[in-house]
Amino acid sequence: MSDLLVKLYELPPAPHSRALPDRWVLRKPLGPEHRLITEWVAATFSAGWASEAAVALNNRPISLFMAVHGQNLLGFACYDATARGMFGPIGVAAESRGCHLGAHLLLACLHDMRSVGYAYAVVGSAGPADFFARVAGATAIPGSSPGPYRGMLKTAP
Repeated sequence: MSDLLVKLYELPPAPHSRALPDRWVLRKPLGPEHRLITEWVAATFSAGWASEAAVALNNRPISLFMAVHGQNLLGFACYDATARGMFGPIGVAAESRGCHLGAHLLLACLHDMRSVGYAYAVVGSAGPADFFARVAGATAIPGSSPGPYRGMLKTAP
């Protein structure tokens, strides 16, 4: 999987709270929520993603957005977790997929990156490249695999 490049100066408009399904909220988490988020990410996706979420939660300003419905966490997206200027990971709970929540989370992060001074974002080892291209105009970076992940420690088989 190649890395993707997103021009932050050519983004579609930021998502509005009115565009979210009823009673869904997209926001940055509060300090007391950090452990709950990393535990949810580990249980729902992977320990590696939970590590990246922890980095984003410890950045100042926080570089993680979450989507919630009442007391339920529906998804998250972050940046500056693997390396500065990199977007990801992003994850939406299986039961909340298909409602454009991933697109809202992606755009919230990318607009936040632009607001803190980035001109470009790199999506590392992007799985669904067509999603990133459709939502944010991402294009492949030739020769970018494995990129910064080269030599990364893996868990034992």
